[in-house]
Amino acid sequence: MLIDAKNLSFGYLDETLLESVCFSINEGDRVGLIGGNGEGKTTLLKLILGALVPNTGSLFVKNGISVGYLAQSGGYDGKNTVLEEMLAVFDEDKKAIEELRKVELEIALANEGTQAFTALSARYEYLNKKIAARDSYTYEIRVRTVLNGMGFENAYHQNVATLSGGEKTRLNLCKLLLKAPDLLILDEPTNHLDVKTLFWLEEYLTSYKGAILLVSHDRYFLDKTVRTIFEIENKRLSVFKGNYTKYKVLKAEKTAHLLKEYEKQQEERAHLQDFVDRNLYKASKAKSAQDRIKKLEKMTLIEKPPLPPTPPKFTFSFENRPAELTLQVDNLRLTAGEKTLLENVSLEIRRGEKCAVVGENGTGKSSLLKTLIAGKNPAVKWGRYVRLANFDQEMANLSPDKTPLEELWEKHVLWGQTEARALLARVGLKEEDIFKKNASLSGGEKVKLSLALLEGEEGNVLILDEPTNHLDLAARESLEEALKAFDGTLIFVSHDRYFINALAGKILELEKGKLTVFPCGYDEFLTQKQAKKEEIKPVPAPTVQKNTGYRGKDERAQEARRQTRIKQIEKQITALEEEENAINEDLAKPEVSSDFTLLSQRCNRLEEIKNSLDALYEEYETLL
Repeated sequence: MLIDAKNLSFGYLDETLLESVCFSINEGDRVGLIGGNGEGKTTLLKLILGALVPNTGSLFVKNGISVGYLAQSGGYDGKNTVLEEMLAVFDEDKKAIEELRKVELEIALANEGTQAFTALSARYEYLNKKIAARDSYTYEIRVRTVLNGMGFENAYHQNVATLSGGEKTRLNLCKLLLKAPDLLILDEPTNHLDVKTLFWLEEYLTSYKGAILLVSHDRYFLDKTVRTIFEIENKRLSVFKGNYTKYKVLKAEKTAHLLKEYEKQQEERAHLQDFVDRNLYKASKAKSAQDRIKKLEKMTLIEKPPLPPTPPKFTFSFENRPAELTLQVDNLRLTAGEKTLLENVSLEIRRGEKCAVVGENGTGKSSLLKTLIAGKNPAVKWGRYVRLANFDQEMANLSPDKTPLEELWEKHVLWGQTEARALLARVGLKEEDIFKKNASLSGGEKVKLSLALLEGEEGNVLILDEPTNHLDLAARESLEEALKAFDGTLIFVSHDRYFINALAGKILELEKGKLTVFPCGYDEFLTQKQAKKEEIKPVPAPTVQKNTGYRGKDERAQEARRQTRIKQIEKQITALEEEENAINEDLAKPEVSSDFTLLSQRCNRLEEIKNSLDALYEEYETLL
């Protein structure tokens, strides 16, 4: 057991954030921590990390375990290049390998039976075991695998100081994956990842040896990576076995069961109380009434299941329908400075279509949306009666010095206070939030305000750039339902694959400066991409036909000798490598490591095998 919490409670002054929390995390566990914004997820992580101390209860953390933590904005500071910083994680491995080589040479020169020979032999055995346990010889492969998977394949030699904030967070995650702590705690690790990197990270975490505790609003990611869900709701923590999809089913069943038990007990209590009220003062039934009073007093009351927090509700509507051909793009070219992002882009979007724009980071998704919104490029033609409304992930339309109420009134001067406040309340902004300055709102609150403003624009074409960022799961699902019900045209960018899958009927993929239209949903898009990838897998080169023309006797004899020698070398290499593996296994045995004569013989033989293999491989390459 790595972590064990019993009756954990925490709060500030008179505000309780967590109450009677109980849970455990064991070796190899995969846990997803979910809950609404402000429910206490980050607080719980800080308690586990020791940054906060519980008010009551106990929190056991196994002594000596290594814990790695990635904060939501967990940037990385370094003075070296990306590759140098990641290789530095394995300094201990590099030193162990270098020392082993040095000890091998010293053992070969030392006199058997001397004190120096004994010390060197013991050191050699220790280093061999350490290197084997840490799999030290593969550290460079591991570094390149993680860097490539996380999107740094072209940034090995870039200085860390020149990376963007999102790239530094990704690099920090790379470092944690390479360190491979016993418990890996990740707070929103998918925030700065494109879809390709998300798929890679999911696969990597699936085979991760340590335990994982992650906070995420990405439902696809949770489904793929976790086997247990911790849910914080109404200050309590509930444990559900299974991934996010299974949790949804179990949560509904649990709530229905608790409500049924509560209602059943309430009916029983009402029946008993009714009997008491009617018969307490009747001589013939007074004793029976007293028995029922005792039964009522002994009954353990079942609390009424608390209702889950009311999720925000969004509604998008419009008055006038646009033309059937809503958008036409013909041979569009997009640039950023001297770099060409997209060229030869042509597409048509018709009324009522819902289109997802997908692609890796930096392919021009946001630039494409901004060009469509501006409508100034001659290659972009909007249909008649189109009324655009857009959501910008940077939320630059919000004035930091205004309050949400002022922001809404500025856009809708004829609205009354009741109407404006009702809309803000419906999208999830609390009474105290609507009088705060926008600058002091949380990320989730700003998104809800921006979506409220979007509703008021009554656009028949919505263009959304990452609208789910900062929203909790309940708010994401509410937004999905609202956009499903919206019968206008939708063009959106999102890294939330669950969100894309729920809405998109057409996929616009940006890749290598081109836009490809897939007239299908997201699952079918992935299927087609996978099929295409398998089609273009490298095919083994066809066997080159030997020249059947006449060759002289000497030439034929020479070729026969070459083929014979190649086969001999292959057998010799196989035999030597098997012997090398056997000797390495022997070195770990106590009877060998304690016998200095045997140990010296094995070390000397290993050196001979190494030299022989080098020579054989060199000859083999020449013959081939």
